[in-house]
Amino acid sequence: MIIGLFPGQGSQTPGFLSPWLELEGARERMAAYSDAAQVDLIAAGTDADADEIRDTKIAQPLIVAAALLSWHALAERTDAVIGGVAGHSVGELAAVAASGVLTDDDALRLVGIRGRAMAAAAAVSPTGMSAILGGDEETVLARLAELDLTPANRNGGGQIVAAGALDALTALASDAPRGTRVVPLQVAGAFHTHHMQPAVDALARAAAALAPNDPDRTLWTNSDGSVVAHGRAALDLLVGQVAAPVRWDLDMASFAEHGVTGLIEFAPAGTLVGLAKRGLRGTPAVAVKTPDDLDAAVALLAEENA
Repeated sequence: MIIGLFPGQGSQTPGFLSPWLELEGARERMAAYSDAAQVDLIAAGTDADADEIRDTKIAQPLIVAAALLSWHALAERTDAVIGGVAGHSVGELAAVAASGVLTDDDALRLVGIRGRAMAAAAAVSPTGMSAILGGDEETVLARLAELDLTPANRNGGGQIVAAGALDALTALASDAPRGTRVVPLQVAGAFHTHHMQPAVDALARAAAALAPNDPDRTLWTNSDGSVVAHGRAALDLLVGQVAAPVRWDLDMASFAEHGVTGLIEFAPAGTLVGLAKRGLRGTPAVAVKTPDDLDAAVALLAEENA
């Protein structure tokens, strides 16, 4: 089974949407997504600089919109079926749309609310996130506990992302666990921690008004790496996950258990394929960064079907 992966916040770069807008119908689709999310996504993905697209309320809908744009672009080139989907953090909104749990418009409306609510929660106190690369996992987790930091993303492949107060992150960087490298992330707050509880409440109210379908293909959750069979459960999990850790390590373990034979990461791609090189060694993967990469994704699907 080949599965589709949808990246999370921090995967966006200035101008990355520009080549996608050259595809037939892409501008019209992005205009509709902009209306749903209440963000000018075309301007954000083409003209905005790095600081502008770092803004949570812009970054989140931009990433989900681009992911779905590239998902549909691939579907228009092949009849081959992608057997399952998973998204990292906000990428789960793209995954639930790709699996038919929500319509694209509902997913973009929901991610617009999510982005605005998380931006507001992040503004309450100075918080952030830093990636910890390498080292002994138990030693890293113990150091985070000492500093009252949360292991907000456990990504596998020797990567844990810490989140919490900026002064604690500074202390982590100045006295890092042995054998590690600490890299500050360009995000605006301590996502997937208790700091985001106000955003959970706002998202829960919005999600309650939706009528989700059950997924039409295998759908994984970041909460614990399990497969989700019911649409309402999928929505409940992605709402709660705003203030709970992302367990991408468990997702990758579950991919292996389910016999996944290939990975296609949708725009703005690269991060999850990079993690898979360490966590799912030898699994064929394609990062669909631009429309030029669609041919490689089609070829991977054709090889699977053959």
